[in-house]
Amino acid sequence: MVRGFNQKFEQQQAPAFFVRGPSVFARLVFFAALSLALIATDSRLQYLKSVRQALMSVLHPLQVVANTPTRLYGATNEYFVTHNHLLNENQQLKQQALKQDIALQRLSMLVLENEHLRKLLEANQSLLESSVLGEIMHVGRDPFTKKVVVNRGEAHHVVAGEAVVDAKGVIGQVTRTYSLSSEVTLITDKSLAIPVQIERNGLRAIAFGHGRDNILDLPYLPTNVDIRRGDKLVTSGIDGVYPAGLAVATVSQIENTADSPFSRIICVPTGGVENHKQVLLVSIPQLGLPAVTAVTAVTASKVSAAVASQVKKTSKTAGTLAMPKKSQAGTAIRPHANN
Repeated sequence: MVRGFNQKFEQQQAPAFFVRGPSVFARLVFFAALSLALIATDSRLQYLKSVRQALMSVLHPLQVVANTPTRLYGATNEYFVTHNHLLNENQQLKQQALKQDIALQRLSMLVLENEHLRKLLEANQSLLESSVLGEIMHVGRDPFTKKVVVNRGEAHHVVAGEAVVDAKGVIGQVTRTYSLSSEVTLITDKSLAIPVQIERNGLRAIAFGHGRDNILDLPYLPTNVDIRRGDKLVTSGIDGVYPAGLAVATVSQIENTADSPFSRIICVPTGGVENHKQVLLVSIPQLGLPAVTAVTAVTASKVSAAVASQVKKTSKTAGTLAMPKKSQAGTAIRPHANN
């Protein structure tokens, strides 16, 4: 019986406890190469765009649930604010509203005067931008980029490229849209550039984000450029993305070195890049081709009329000069014949 038990035990195979497959390093190299290939293919072909949008639509309720404790905490803090603080804030807001009302009255007069001047000069009317109110849901997970996600997307007619502003100035631009949310790249990100001009003298330049520090740079400007510390930068509006005249930053530091022909100009953003939650997504309507064609035709007709009138004047002058002069008695004075 013992012998039969030993034979039966010998027929069984030993358990494969020490089966060896690919090494850990080989697996790491394989999956790293596969990830890089997928990232490169997606950046070229954009084949995962629909998948990302579907995942964002599915994960949106989870994001709302995850943000619920933060919202409840903020609502509780707002509920228990002291009465004196509310009274002081109310008084400050009343004073601020009074000042803004006076400024708006002056602005309305300036708008009317501007429209009257445009009619006199037969100039085109300026484009009116449209805006959508949004709220920042959460900050991007990549520590090397400056991005936030707002709760407005394609369902709210938000498109990529729209400017994002708050009560004090520009804070970023919409770079990617989903069905119910959008990704906003802040102006302090290295990958974002914004055309600006100096409010004091109208000098145009391009501001670049610095990255980790919440500052902007104005590169490639000569050392003798007319920029001073404290100058305010506003959007120039020549790019067709940002409305003209929005506050962007303030020049805080100017550094000149003997070995470089360019100045290092550092600016501090005016808007609350990392402070406020409520933002406006502003878009500028694009001019259509028929309107441009009509304006061009009108301009061409005016130019043609001006040229025709100038030709008439020239011909009359030439005819007057070609007529022989008359004496006081009315007889034509003929030129002497050459011998």
